[in-house]
Amino acid sequence: MHILVFLLVLLISPSSFAATDTLPEGSSLSVEKPSDTLVSANGDFSAGFFQVGDNAFCFSVWFTRSKEPTVIWMANRDEPVNGKYSELSLWRNGNLVLFDAGRTTIWSTATVFSQSQLKLMDNGNLILGTLQGTVRWQSFDSPTDTILPGQAVTEQASLVSSRSTTNYSSGFYKLYFDNDNVLRFLFKGSTLSSVYWPEPWKLPVDAQRSTYNVTKIAVLDSFGHFTSSDGFQIFSTDYGMKLYRRLTMDADGNLRLYSFNENHKMWEVSWQAISQPCTVHGLCGANSMCTYDPVYGRTCYCLQGFKVKNPNDWTLGCEPEFNPADLSCNRSESLGFLHILNTELYGYDWNVTAVSSLKECQNLCLELCDNCKGIQLKFNGIGTYNCYPKTILLNGRDSPNFDGETYLKLPKATLLSSNKPFNKHAPLKCSVGLSQRLNRFYQKPRRNSTLNFLVWFACGIGAFEMSMIFLVWFFLFRTNKRPDLEDQQRHLLSATGFQRFTYAELKSASKGFSEEIGRGAGGVVYKGTLYDHRVAAIKRLGEANQGEAEFLAEISTIGMLNHMNLIDMWGYCVDGKHRLLVYEFMEHGSLAENLYSNTLDWKKRFNIAVGTAKGLAYLHEECLEWVLHCDVKPQNILLDSDFQPKVADFGLSKLLNRDERAGSSAFSRIRGTRGYMAPEWVYNLRITSKVDVYSYGVVVLEMVTGKSPMEIHSLENSNGIEQRRLLTWVTDKINSAPTSKFWIEEIVDPNLEGRYVISQVEILVKVALQCVKDDMNERPSMSQVAEMLQSHDNDRVSPR
Repeated sequence: MHILVFLLVLLISPSSFAATDTLPEGSSLSVEKPSDTLVSANGDFSAGFFQVGDNAFCFSVWFTRSKEPTVIWMANRDEPVNGKYSELSLWRNGNLVLFDAGRTTIWSTATVFSQSQLKLMDNGNLILGTLQGTVRWQSFDSPTDTILPGQAVTEQASLVSSRSTTNYSSGFYKLYFDNDNVLRFLFKGSTLSSVYWPEPWKLPVDAQRSTYNVTKIAVLDSFGHFTSSDGFQIFSTDYGMKLYRRLTMDADGNLRLYSFNENHKMWEVSWQAISQPCTVHGLCGANSMCTYDPVYGRTCYCLQGFKVKNPNDWTLGCEPEFNPADLSCNRSESLGFLHILNTELYGYDWNVTAVSSLKECQNLCLELCDNCKGIQLKFNGIGTYNCYPKTILLNGRDSPNFDGETYLKLPKATLLSSNKPFNKHAPLKCSVGLSQRLNRFYQKPRRNSTLNFLVWFACGIGAFEMSMIFLVWFFLFRTNKRPDLEDQQRHLLSATGFQRFTYAELKSASKGFSEEIGRGAGGVVYKGTLYDHRVAAIKRLGEANQGEAEFLAEISTIGMLNHMNLIDMWGYCVDGKHRLLVYEFMEHGSLAENLYSNTLDWKKRFNIAVGTAKGLAYLHEECLEWVLHCDVKPQNILLDSDFQPKVADFGLSKLLNRDERAGSSAFSRIRGTRGYMAPEWVYNLRITSKVDVYSYGVVVLEMVTGKSPMEIHSLENSNGIEQRRLLTWVTDKINSAPTSKFWIEEIVDPNLEGRYVISQVEILVKVALQCVKDDMNERPSMSQVAEMLQSHDNDRVSPR
């Protein structure tokens, strides 16, 4: 009987497809066979059916070297196919066709030629061409949200973001060439659209763009250089190294350049276009505001007089709590204006009119009846004001530096209740409807009842025989359990994405925690060698009160933080009261160890200042959950083999002090290290990200001068020799010097022996002094610091 089963299976089963880089004409890839994939010759890319939802698949190309597959192209991102009977077929006439459930054509290349083949190249390009090498279609010509090195953005090939990080369908944001030949970002919602990058109020020439080009092409190379025909270009922070790279229009409306870290198999951000998240249009919808808070990150809230439409989708905005008919002309006597501070509403102006007073601008809005929802007023510099009546209240954001005034037109009854408190920083819910039911129906095919009976009968006999074989195998070999099974299970990646170690493993790896390489308030760090010979830094935390589930939730948050200037965490241990973290080992130790050992020349110091600023800016403004460091100091800035900085201990406040952060930015005890702590800690003021900015400024002064902020330094003046701390010492040196050249020579670390770039010293000291202002509101953000320093990153002035 088993012979009959074997023959039936051969008759009814299609032949399997062996993994290769080429699909010949007349062949197909089936959604039901995971092995039906094309694999590039170098093994770095695969093409096949990628699951995007419940019984939903897209034919895709993905990068295979990362921890999780990275999708870089999709054929049918907006029309997934069924997980049954769907296939991609290369017809003998040269047409590549994607079928849904074997019936409906979802996508095709619409090509016709003979002697065809589909080949996945080593650079990730999927090429349909002749056997002689003539290209008739290629995926590089129709990107989705990503381009790879050698791939171009053109007039016909734009980048469109995905809907979210889990929904691969087309989103709201687009990178494209406009009619003026300029590369721009566009927000395109269901009913409204607007350009938001480069700044739309600027002329192209003011944004260093040229409209006088006809090629409309922008290309990325493997070294980290992206250049466009309109004059725009970028260099990655790791420019010069030939790496796997990708440029992606992300779901949050920001364009980012990623570099692949071979050691950790992860993508790291090496450049991004927008540093202030709320300048992206369409995030919060009509009648709402986008704001950034150090505790909650980017959030949305409704303008006064409005209520949220759908708490699960802020892109839908807010709707009036009053009757919209109350804004009509015959109700003008019952209308008024509410002044809202620090508020900018970009775009959708009825017109721009020069007026002499606020009252005149308000009257213009009233005359427009319900076509005017509010006004913005700006002084135009020639004795009058520009009045902007708003037809829709869109692209709202908190903007303390906005140089105009904003007023909402509301019924007077609503104005009377406008002082009621509202939750400005309600948590932003992003669980937008990520799935949708396709309007597609399938008819069940007619079946041959005789054949069905034979198949089911054969399958039943086969299942019975397999059961007997399994029982024999179990009784014969049950004692021969593989000795390394438990080790394999123990070393599987956990749901957090980190490797889980036992306490015994880490104790053995660190030789009984014998080689201490650092310590701080959070715990002690030991050097260790893991079972796979990787050298690691093992941090042994103090005893924690939270349970395992809570601890894992916290480190999963840290696991989402990914930046080239943040230390990488490899794993963790939860064993009774033991809590340990395993980090990559940094060959050159900390900045503190190197700063006073005469190993850092000026170029290294400046690069460390820039890299540290980028890492902190990512923690404060770019990561999904806001992280406050609380202890920025040279001991927590580590240096890799190339002396590139990586901020360490950025997650310990999340791991050790969960109860103190819940629902508030208040801290029950002072954090940080003496000499680097901001005044807010001492005077019990509200703690924000500006405490890290202050500490960073002190670190920069220490790098420039080579002097510790915790020591007393002598200052010679007309009153003799006086004792000063570092900040006062630097300030007095600057104030007493006749020119910048004199004070630079006075304060720069003597160990540099005059080998430094003057312009870079000036900008570093200027930025540092802004960072250490007593008033937190006068300090810049870390993203602003990074921008100021990067403008001098390529200074090539000869050292003294």
